Amino acid sequence: MDERLKRIIDESSNIVFFGGAGVSTESGVPDFRSESGLYHAKQKYGHSPETMLSHTFYVNHPEAFYQYYKENLIHPEARPNAAHRALAKLEEMGKLRAVITQNIDGLHQKAGSKAVYEVHGSVLRNYCESCHKFYDVNYIMDESHCKDGVPYCTCGGRIKPDVVLYEEALDQRVLGAAVDAIERADCMIVGGTSLVVYPAAGLINYFHGKHLVLINKSATPYDSKADLVINDAIGKVMSME
Repeated sequence: MDERLKRIIDESSNIVFFGGAGVSTESGVPDFRSESGLYHAKQKYGHSPETMLSHTFYVNHPEAFYQYYKENLIHPEARPNAAHRALAKLEEMGKLRAVITQNIDGLHQKAGSKAVYEVHGSVLRNYCESCHKFYDVNYIMDESHCKDGVPYCTCGGRIKPDVVLYEEALDQRVLGAAVDAIERADCMIVGGTSLVVYPAAGLINYFHGKHLVLINKSATPYDSKADLVINDAIGKVMSME
């Protein structure tokens, strides 16, 4: 672990971590904006990811939505990396009180983190729009439960991923819990996010603690407000192995 970061962690007792896509790219999960990211897939599908992952597109073109969704957002082979494992270890040590993530892959929980607030939902959870029964990701990937790639409940209702699509509001309960955790923290570590996607990026404004740490490969609009800025891969910076 970076020695400067280690010193801040050692003197902190209520740490909150806020992370974005860069936390999972080291696990092989593509981000959105890099050259290999999802925003560069328009040629194959004929629509931008913003369009295909919108509520309107999901409602009007469920077959095309699910084709894109299953091919690009489900990564069963992905495993937690050094950053995920370090955060789980810090929670186990009683240092880290919450992980707030924009990611939808469930890798923080796979690594062992328990206090995780998923502001954009999770691909691992899916629910019937009619009876609200929940299903795991294996169910929706099983074509025997699908018609033209669209999964259906045993009651006949269409199943929707428990993921916040474009045009949809964030879950206010999750958001409220995240804000509460940030306001109580004496240290906030922000990693793997460019801090340009709102409203999630605005969460940093609720932090009034002692140490703000930003770890990202590129600069962010909040760098000038941080006590420590590290422009490097988060797994390398946070590794406790």
